[in-house]
Amino acid sequence: MKKLFTLASSLVVCMAASADVTRHPLPNNSTFPISRAVEVTPDTTLIYHSGMVPGPVNAEAERGSREYYGDTETQALNVFKRYEDSLKAMGLDFGDAIKMTVFLVGDPAMDGKMDFSGFMKAYVKYFGTEEQPNKPARSAIQIAGLAGGPGMLVEIEMVLAKPK
Repeated sequence: MKKLFTLASSLVVCMAASADVTRHPLPNNSTFPISRAVEVTPDTTLIYHSGMVPGPVNAEAERGSREYYGDTETQALNVFKRYEDSLKAMGLDFGDAIKMTVFLVGDPAMDGKMDFSGFMKAYVKYFGTEEQPNKPARSAIQIAGLAGGPGMLVEIEMVLAKPK
């Protein structure tokens, strides 16, 4: 009976560990809200979500104008809201994100430099919060433009993980 209990306990531990996602923090007690690396076990389903761009915040404004899409912060919030809806439809949430790639177009209002600060104002509302403490590994890249056309400043891709 003791062997059976030990075997059953080991199986439960094994099963619980099989769906683990390990998020390695940044070194030196950094508080920057990303993970240095994210590790998943082999029996985890990886979901590669296509990049998402913002929709218009004012469809009455001229397409491609700042009023149409908004600034970087507004666009990032718009993209995260669109992700929230997409992830929910797949039975996922932001806590399942393990890798994010952020493409930021140089903002004409900032002499062609990306508005990383504006992006971060939106990002910290979804990642590393008390309600959703999980932080993905992340890259942010400045690019010349997006296929969506003029005025778009943000595209975000995500890789997500869920237990099989």
